[in-house]
Amino acid sequence: MLAVYDDDPSDLSLDDNNDNDTSSTDDSPRHHHHHQTTTLSLDTTSTTSNNANANAIPYTGQRFPTHDAAYHFYSLFAKSCGFSIRRHRTEGKDGIGKGLTRRYFVCHRAGNTPLKTCTDTTKPQRNRKSSRCGCQAYMRITKTTTEFGASEWRVTGFANHHNHELLEPNQVRFLPAYRTISDGDKNRILMFAKTGISVHQMMRLMELEKCVEPGYLPFTEKDVRNLLQSFRKLDPQEESLDLLRMCRNIKDKDPNFKFEYTLDTNNRLENIAWSYASSIHLYDIFGDAVVFDTTHRLTAFDMPLGIWVGMNNYGMPCFFGCVLLRDETVRSFSWALKAFLGFMNGKAPQTILTDQNICLKEALSMEMPTTKHTLCIWMIVAKFPSWFNAVLGERYNEWKAEFYRLYNLESVEDFELGWREMVCSFGLHSNRHMVNLYTSRSLWALPFLRSHFLAGMSTTGQSKSINAFIQRFLSAQTRLAHFVEQVAVAVDFKDQTGEQQTMQQNLQNVCLKTGAPMESHAATVLTPFAFSKLQEQLVLAAHYASFPIEDGFLVRHHTKAEGGRKVYWAPQEGIISCSCYQFEFSGILCRHSLRVLSTGNCFQIPDRYLPIRWRRISMPSSKPLQSAPNDHAERVQLLQNMVSSLITESAKSKERLDIATEQVSILLSRIREQPISLQGVRDISSINRNV
Repeated sequence: MLAVYDDDPSDLSLDDNNDNDTSSTDDSPRHHHHHQTTTLSLDTTSTTSNNANANAIPYTGQRFPTHDAAYHFYSLFAKSCGFSIRRHRTEGKDGIGKGLTRRYFVCHRAGNTPLKTCTDTTKPQRNRKSSRCGCQAYMRITKTTTEFGASEWRVTGFANHHNHELLEPNQVRFLPAYRTISDGDKNRILMFAKTGISVHQMMRLMELEKCVEPGYLPFTEKDVRNLLQSFRKLDPQEESLDLLRMCRNIKDKDPNFKFEYTLDTNNRLENIAWSYASSIHLYDIFGDAVVFDTTHRLTAFDMPLGIWVGMNNYGMPCFFGCVLLRDETVRSFSWALKAFLGFMNGKAPQTILTDQNICLKEALSMEMPTTKHTLCIWMIVAKFPSWFNAVLGERYNEWKAEFYRLYNLESVEDFELGWREMVCSFGLHSNRHMVNLYTSRSLWALPFLRSHFLAGMSTTGQSKSINAFIQRFLSAQTRLAHFVEQVAVAVDFKDQTGEQQTMQQNLQNVCLKTGAPMESHAATVLTPFAFSKLQEQLVLAAHYASFPIEDGFLVRHHTKAEGGRKVYWAPQEGIISCSCYQFEFSGILCRHSLRVLSTGNCFQIPDRYLPIRWRRISMPSSKPLQSAPNDHAERVQLLQNMVSSLITESAKSKERLDIATEQVSILLSRIREQPISLQGVRDISSINRNV
């Protein structure tokens, strides 16, 4: 590295973090002598540097009309080298002697951050690693007077020796000193905020508008959130009162509505969580695997938003609960998790999927110690453009395809080998995001998670469905109190559309592909969504061979001479298990187990392997029909039984399905022609829910 001095640089103390115009007498040396310094003299011809370019190197004797001009010049030089600078200290005071006489500009990693002493043990502390490492790079300028009596600043000391790695051009722009939001961009962001879209969506829109690749804007999502927070104009206390009033009004109308909240020391709303009766019923059946999405915020209020979502037996998202937090600390997340467990009668999920949030991870370990914590793959992938697009360039899509391949592998050994090869192939050894992903691989990579139930929420298709469902809550944000109503509308809309899809799925043409008794039996028990997953495995099972071994069966593809999966089967107890853990992971039997059942002349899948959460069952309605007469409920139950029998009998042959489909279509047309009252709308809604 290059270092240039006109005098002894040991008079610079970089541990003084003062950036004010005050004098300092701390000039003791602070050098790291184990770093070699090269000294080189440059031409010190006096040159005014108003129009200096970023490639120009500062040198002793260089002149500037103002200290700001010198700072701008050194900043351009620093950016071209891969670091940023800050004002370290000034010497001399206005009104005394010559005023400001000397200034120091230093590397952003100069000095050392002193340890904080916390007297308030109740306040959560952030253990953030400081970037300061005692770097000695600096530029010193001194105020002088020209022969014509004018003032100017000259470089009297310069060192470009760094004890840390310098950043590449595509990395240095992320340093805070170079992240700026122009006035035009500020206006655009505030306009977006009024429409209620998320900060992530704002970034994508502005990238499209400016025709830049993802991650190439001169500011980050954090910068946008800081900007929005500075422009908050509504009275948070008034909004909080409206929100509490809204929740109490809902509670008065629906005693089964649940909400919890906390107040801060100033008696203002701090956190609030709520759930609906239908959500609690849904959780009782489908709460085995839950997504807790905390990646969104209410834009207008800069409040972290948490949404609990699951997946029902038809493969559709279902809402469990919602929480608004004042901050993202361990204390806040712990409160949110306790409130959720309170809504759900203390029942914790088997698996919970979240974002990479350290505070949330710690809170989960305390409040849900028996729950398996995993990371949502789609929340990770959403960050890839900003993490890797600029780093990989044209190879980004190639890398992403390889990442997905590794993610979906079955073997941990294959994953480890493939990861090493990928890192070498794309030159990502020192990339911090890749290092962090590998460190946390047991929380997101499927080879490490196949023994834990995820309800299919780890697939790309289902992740998109859940994310789209969550976006309904984030549209058109207005007042805070209205957000509770907005969530209720989104949940009710989901219930209605879900019921319509359920009715259509129940009556769709179920195509049997293998003709096996196990297939036709499963078609009458499972929902079309779950049956399609099982059917895929049944078709594949025909390509596998099974070999009896000492304590079970070895099952492998007919083209393979080695390897395979080990299947244990106890016919008397009706127990079967496979080393691939497909059933534990998805609730659907694997092709290996199905092959063994078929070999053993089993014509029906044991009941325990047709779990309730994937069966055709009545779904709890979003609005209980407390006023419905008893005879109406009985007729609904009768119709449900008739439709269930219709599906069972029709699925036995193509001819039967053709007749059923034709007649049901005619019946539906006749029913839709009949006029209905408001009560009739409720009755039909009830029928749809129970089918």
